[in-house]
Amino acid sequence: MSRTLILVRHGQSEWNLKNLFTGWKDPDLTDKGVEEARTAGRRIKAAGLTPDIAFTSALSRAQRTLTLMLEELGQEGLGTIRNAALNERDYGDLSGLNKDDARAKWGEEQVHIWRRSYDTPPPGGESLKDTGARVWPYYIHDLQPKVLAGGTVLVAAHGNSLRALVMALEGLSGEEIVGHEIATGLPIVYELNNDSTIAKKTVLDA
Repeated sequence: MSRTLILVRHGQSEWNLKNLFTGWKDPDLTDKGVEEARTAGRRIKAAGLTPDIAFTSALSRAQRTLTLMLEELGQEGLGTIRNAALNERDYGDLSGLNKDDARAKWGEEQVHIWRRSYDTPPPGGESLKDTGARVWPYYIHDLQPKVLAGGTVLVAAHGNSLRALVMALEGLSGEEIVGHEIATGLPIVYELNNDSTIAKKTVLDA
C-alpha cells in the first residue's frame, strides 16, 4: 500500500521574478516557471510515482503548474480538485507591492515581521497561522483520507500553504516553520504510516 503524498510549490511566477508580494493576486508562470513545472513532472515520473488524484488551489499559477506536471506524467485526464483552502497566504495591503518599496514605506524590520513571523499578519492580510487555519482542516478532511486509503495524492500549491501543511505533517513549531523554505518546482514526497505519521520523506532534487 503506497500512502503517498507529493507536494509541489508552483514554478516561478511573473511576480516572483519582479519581486512583488503576490498572495491572492493571479499572475502567470514565467518561462522558467513553466520549465520548473515540467521538470517536477519528469522527476515524479522518474521516481515511479503515479498519482491517483490531484489537488490544487484556486489560483492559476498553481493550476498551470499542475497541468504541466500531468502532461509530463501522461496523466492529462487525472481527476483534479481545486479549492481556495490551498491558496497562497493573503498579503492584504502588501499585495502587488515591490518588496523593496514596502520596506521603504514601513521599514525593513516591520516588513520582515510580516513576511517571516508565524502569527503577525500584514494589514488586511493573513499570517502563516491564519493560512494554516484553512489548510489544516482541508488536509484532515479531504487529502489525508485519500492518502491513508492507499492513494498517491499530488498537491500543487504555494509556498505558504505548503509550509503550513509541512508544519502539521512534520510536527514543527511556529518558530521552526518560520525558517523553513520550500523551493519552486521541487517535489517533496511523503510516505505515511497508517496512523498518518511520516514513514519516509524524499525531496526529488535530481
